[in-house]
Amino acid sequence: MLVDSHCHLNYKGLAEQQDAVLARARARGVTAMLNIATRESEWDDVLAAAQANADVWASVGIHPHDADQHPDVDTGKLVERAAHPRVIGIGETGLDYYYDKSDRARQQDSFRRHIHAAQATGLPIIVHTREAEADTLALLGEEMGKASYPGVIHCFTASDDFARGALDLGLYISISGIVTFRNAADLQATAKWLPQDRLLVETDSPFLAPVPHRGKTGEPAFVADTLAFLATLRGEGPDALAAATSANFYRLFSKAAP
Repeated sequence: MLVDSHCHLNYKGLAEQQDAVLARARARGVTAMLNIATRESEWDDVLAAAQANADVWASVGIHPHDADQHPDVDTGKLVERAAHPRVIGIGETGLDYYYDKSDRARQQDSFRRHIHAAQATGLPIIVHTREAEADTLALLGEEMGKASYPGVIHCFTASDDFARGALDLGLYISISGIVTFRNAADLQATAKWLPQDRLLVETDSPFLAPVPHRGKTGEPAFVADTLAFLATLRGEGPDALAAATSANFYRLFSKAAP
C-alpha cells in the first residue's frame, strides 16, 4: 500500500496521458492519490479526475503564486467547494517569498482565508512554504491559537527548527523526491529523525522526479522510489514505512475512505 499525498494530475505532462499515468501508479502499488488544485480555474478538472477514479481525491485552493489573481476566493467559496464528497483537503496555499509572484500581504491574506476554511470544515490545510519560514510558522501558530485545524507541510525542504515548530502545532510533514537528490544532505538529515507517525510521502508530480528518474516528468508511480530511499535512509523496512505513511494519510485526510 502506497499513497501519493500530493500530485497534479491535470498539469501538462500528465493530463495528456492521465489514464496511463494512473495505470502505472497502480502497477507499483499506489492505492490513493491526492490531486491538488493551485488556482480556481483548475478546480473542476481536479475534481473530475477524482469523480472518475475511486483512488483519486481532490483539494481546492489557491497557490501563493496566484494569490494576486484570486482576490475573490474567500473562505466561503472554499468551504462551499470543499463540501463535495471527493474534496478532502484545502490548498495548496501558503507563502512563497522566493519567487514573490504575488504581493506578500496578499499571500498572507489568502493563506489566512484557507486556514479559516480548514477551521470551518475540519479538512486539512496543505501548506506550501519557500523562503518564508518565520512568517509561515507565525501565521500558522497565530491561527492555531484561535481554533485548531489539521494540516501538512507539503514538499518539505525547510529547516529543523521549522519542522519542530510545525510538529509542535500538530501538523504532518510530507517528503518529496527531493530527498533522493545528491545535494539534499540537510533534508536527508531532517528526514531521518521525523516521527514516523507524522510522515507522508508525495511526488508533487509532474515536478521533482526522484532518482533514478531525474530529468523525466514526475508521476505518482515514482512515490515508490521516494519511499524506498526514505526507508533505507531511516533504517526502516519499506513495507512497514509504506504502511505507516499510508495510515498517516488516512488519519490526516479522514474524509477519504481507505
